[in-house]
Amino acid sequence: MKKLFLAWQDPKSRAWFPIGRLTFDGTKYQFIYTQGAAEAELKCEFQPLLSFPELNKVYTSVELFPLFSNRLMRPSRPDYNNYIEWLNIPQHENDPIAILARSGGRKATDDFEVFPCPEPDENGLYHIHFFVHGLRHLPACATERINQLQTGELLYLANEFQNPYDPRALLLCTKDHYIVGYCPRYIVDDVFKLKDKNSELVKVEVERVNPVPTPLQLRLLCNMTAQWDEDFQPFSSWEYQPLVTDIPAEFVTS
Repeated sequence: MKKLFLAWQDPKSRAWFPIGRLTFDGTKYQFIYTQGAAEAELKCEFQPLLSFPELNKVYTSVELFPLFSNRLMRPSRPDYNNYIEWLNIPQHENDPIAILARSGGRKATDDFEVFPCPEPDENGLYHIHFFVHGLRHLPACATERINQLQTGELLYLANEFQNPYDPRALLLCTKDHYIVGYCPRYIVDDVFKLKDKNSELVKVEVERVNPVPTPLQLRLLCNMTAQWDEDFQPFSSWEYQPLVTDIPAEFVTS
């Protein structure tokens, strides 16, 4: 079972909410709203999406819903192979869910982002890929340092607790103390949980640095690994839980 979450950012407050969950069982896609949608509706007047007008409904389809398929680059485009290379996805694994999970499905025309739910890897470790956020806010010296990063180079997490917008923001820093961006907001809570268990076993490595003119949101690809304890469940907080209760058995996920 492949699983992605959909997040929405309120354009006024800039607050982010996980509002939906997309799953694929190999045959059918399913979309449901999560409790985060109800929270966004209450706090920021979030309105149900045109593609999914009812909050308390299970949507299924044998084809990927347009809201998500419209976030994929068409294979017919001349720069498609370059795009897959930027994402560092093997050509034989470039299915729609994998591409959305890696790219984030962000568009300049709306306020949505897609992100994957991690699963234990072959070694039983927490493992997730992500593109570093916040690069447009960095000074030129940081950009120069990013261009010098090497595959496999370690990055270090630092809590920017004085951040006026998010006191839980996690910076990514090099060994020589350059700030090269931020961890995506959607994994921050889980990273704190993993670090509380054993901070030394949370490791972030550079996977790929894509050169200009690659868009900034696809410039620096990292992967994170950590010890996955038996009692750990990713995205287990209230806002990620389904709004609807009568989910078909084949789409029920732990």
